[in-house]
Amino acid sequence: MSSTKPTIKPNNHKIHPCPNDKKLALAHDLVAQNTKEDIIVVTSGDTRVLEETLKGIKVIDDKTLIKDKNLTCTLLISFDVPLKAVIYIARLSHTTKNAVLLLNESEQKLLYPIETLLGRVIKQEIVSGYEYPQKEIKETDPKARKPLSKERIKEIAKKNYDEKVGTPKPKSDKPKRDYKKDDEKATQWEKKKKAPNKFLGKDDNGKAIFSGKSGDRNHRYDGSARDSSYPPKKVGRKINIKALKKPKDQD
Repeated sequence: MSSTKPTIKPNNHKIHPCPNDKKLALAHDLVAQNTKEDIIVVTSGDTRVLEETLKGIKVIDDKTLIKDKNLTCTLLISFDVPLKAVIYIARLSHTTKNAVLLLNESEQKLLYPIETLLGRVIKQEIVSGYEYPQKEIKETDPKARKPLSKERIKEIAKKNYDEKVGTPKPKSDKPKRDYKKDDEKATQWEKKKKAPNKFLGKDDNGKAIFSGKSGDRNHRYDGSARDSSYPPKKVGRKINIKALKKPKDQD
């Protein structure tokens, strides 16, 4: 493989984007427009179709071109793009003046490695009559919805939320709860210290009267306090009722 660096000027190196089915016709027109140039058409595929169309022009594949290091031309037409970028660089080393690359849409991905090795972008020119057909632009339906802005989306979302949840209830007019009053009410129910229960005397029936409510339980009728023996701990002898029952045989 030739390692000679390309010497052609950047302005003399061009790319013609072209559909694959129009490449052969474009190559024929380029040859017809440059009859005074020494032309070589190189391809990475089969050369027979090109040789039948481009009669009298050197049509060579990459293997043949690389083997013949002394073969040169003034106009190199690359009918396609080789899979390896170094092979295309080797093609350029065989031209002394101009180079043209016919590039279809599927070969665009192979262009980047080539431009990386060259260290520059290759200029692209569309030849009239060989351009890609323009894609039909669908007319927008006037009834079709236009994309909503962020503000409009927020408004619609807020409206849907309000309809689903409902408008918030107005705040109640009731006064706020006074916790100080609650504390005052709580203190009313607190246990107060009881005053000592005093014997006040006896009524007309001779019943003792006391200042407190527990006179009958804690004091005797005469006003004296009950002693520790009251109520009596021993209430009498316990009787086993089951033991008192007579056997059925004795009836």
